[in-house]
Amino acid sequence: MNLSESLLAWYDMNKRPLPWRETRDPYKIWLSEVILQQTRIAQGTDYYHRFLSAFPGVHSLAAAAEQDVLKLWQGLGYYSRARNMHYTAIQIVEKFNGVFPQTTEGLKKLKGIGEYTAAAIASICFDEPVAVLDGNVARLISRLFAFEKAVDTNIGRSGITALANTLMDKHNPGTFNQAMMEIGALVCTPKSPSCNECPLAFGCKALNQNKTGYFPVKTPKKAPTARYMNYLVIGFNQHGEDFILMRKRTGNDIWKNMYDFPCVETSNLTDPAVIIEQIDKEGYAFGIPFVIKKISGEYIHQLSHRRLIVRFIQLELLGKPEMTGDVKPVRKDLITVLPLPRLIDRYLADLFSQS
Repeated sequence: MNLSESLLAWYDMNKRPLPWRETRDPYKIWLSEVILQQTRIAQGTDYYHRFLSAFPGVHSLAAAAEQDVLKLWQGLGYYSRARNMHYTAIQIVEKFNGVFPQTTEGLKKLKGIGEYTAAAIASICFDEPVAVLDGNVARLISRLFAFEKAVDTNIGRSGITALANTLMDKHNPGTFNQAMMEIGALVCTPKSPSCNECPLAFGCKALNQNKTGYFPVKTPKKAPTARYMNYLVIGFNQHGEDFILMRKRTGNDIWKNMYDFPCVETSNLTDPAVIIEQIDKEGYAFGIPFVIKKISGEYIHQLSHRRLIVRFIQLELLGKPEMTGDVKPVRKDLITVLPLPRLIDRYLADLFSQS
């Protein structure tokens, strides 16, 4: 029995009953692949069901408001995935009449669909014999072949993909790819792989060399950049109702098209008194007298390449402001309807629990 046959036999006996494995619908496969990037299976499964309930097909997703898509995505992070997915749904409906391209190359022409997602859709839904390369597969292949190049470089990815294609079962490419991802997730794990349970152990060069911990080779990670953000949680009361000023992030930065608060960003951790002095000077209070109600402790929020050190300064305007730009008043009890970054959602949960 060769490696491919051993892998498929193992998969048939050990695969997890995941909902996207019950379909060859390209919309559902695409949705699952986008959600599961940077997301654990347990969390992703819940989002998968929620998205299908709200948007059962590509036409309903294309017709949705971006704000509704972002709100449903809230908590998953990497919000560009949701924006790209919505844009691509519109593309598929408008340019392809709702029909997905059936090849890797055709799928890669759509916004937000890269090599990995395109190969997954093309192989699982349309039987194209092309290898899928996610982190699990890269780790598995690098150990099987004792692959010495860094897997997170273009040269490394090309080499790993070529090696995966040498193992490909051309009669069952979709099943083969899912089996590769599954054994990487369950057996050939990053730490302490279960080599004694692996059906591919007989052909694993890293195991034979007693070097499974060495592979996969990766380039050293850069330390995340620190950003210091001082949020101004500006409230006011009108006709007995409480409002908070919210800002829609429209720039090409983190959390695009999500909502947070007006913000003073500094180059280091700054004394709150310095920020408070800037409130009037920079017009954050709209020329209206205000009182400082509370200054939060530090919130630390980790993104992929950034570490946010955040403070929230809660203040109350003694009058109604005139709105300009991307800032708008939102009734306090309706804020959570907006698409919010996880950090803002955390703060609001703390704020509302104290009120």
